[in-house]
Amino acid sequence: MKVTVAIDSLKGSLSSIEAGQAIAEGVRRVYPDAEICVRPLADGGEGTVEALTCGMGGELQTITVTGPLGDPVECQYGIIAESHTAIIEMSGAAGITQVPDALRNPMNTTTYGVGEVIRDAIGKGCRRFIVGIGGSATNDGGIGMLQALGYGILDQNGKQVSRYGKGLKDIARITSDHVLPELSQCTFKIACDVTNPLCGDQGCSAIYGPQKGATPEMIREMDGWLAHFAEVAKETYENADPEVPGTGAAGGLGFAFLTFTNAVLESGIKIVLEETRLEDYVKDADIVVTGEGRLDGQTVMGKAPIGVAETAKKFGKPVLGFAGCVTEDAVACNDAGIDAFFPIVRGVVTLEEAMAVENAKRNMSAAVEQVFRLLKMTGQR
Repeated sequence: MKVTVAIDSLKGSLSSIEAGQAIAEGVRRVYPDAEICVRPLADGGEGTVEALTCGMGGELQTITVTGPLGDPVECQYGIIAESHTAIIEMSGAAGITQVPDALRNPMNTTTYGVGEVIRDAIGKGCRRFIVGIGGSATNDGGIGMLQALGYGILDQNGKQVSRYGKGLKDIARITSDHVLPELSQCTFKIACDVTNPLCGDQGCSAIYGPQKGATPEMIREMDGWLAHFAEVAKETYENADPEVPGTGAAGGLGFAFLTFTNAVLESGIKIVLEETRLEDYVKDADIVVTGEGRLDGQTVMGKAPIGVAETAKKFGKPVLGFAGCVTEDAVACNDAGIDAFFPIVRGVVTLEEAMAVENAKRNMSAAVEQVFRLLKMTGQR
């Protein structure tokens, strides 16, 4: 019996690797000699740094950077030394969860800390970057990050504009005289699963501004400022195009990466599956196991378990799914490649009890054991 396990984290409970190890334990209770390969899984959002870094033999780094409100925050990122790769989540430096509800205002948040993380990784020899840009607190068009990397985002007097969202209104010209020279050697894969342009009715200000604390007046102003930023950028950078899908991601950070760095925007799960070479581990497996904290109708919309299932089906492999909970509309997962799925909670408990790490591990292993007992009974070897 060869089993490949690639399960997303059960957020707030088990990491991807912890969940995978619990599954492996359940399988071995039935098949002690099974060949089980646990691979890291994430979709480019929360948990990507830990999953990819630990699963690919890298090292986690913790540094102090400028947070979204300008205060120091501790940010963790990963380095895969062999490939000179850095794994970064922008939310670690500029995430919305770092901003109390009462202080949410995209005029006053910055991506400067994201640039500081990149700068630190460059100093440690990294030249390949995988960056998840979900969960931002910002709408600064990425100017904070660019300033941290050495770009001059200048006003009429030749001084750096404010690194916060409100600085967009003062941009007169952009210079690159003091950009880190190593930046030209760097490539960036940006995990981006939204298609919003930079500006307009579907732009970052209009669609995501309200959840970051923007009022209707702020949205109108910031949308105009971002359009002006794009016009100024176009004067020097011919590839500056605010209409490209994804440029509105993370409050315009997608635009900054595409315009000022050697970057591509790709599906988060696509990046993860490629970087972890999941196909290599699936093609010889007898069974593939995946899952996440909650399987529902949204899972089929490009989430990690479906990426695993699609990979497995290239090789005709059966796919089992396990989750903390499942909803009625999770049946859509069956049509998307997960042949059968199972909730792991075994009784009426509070959410806190269900998510307790030891309970979750125990429940996961027990559920997997019973499913694999059924497989053994039906003759699966």
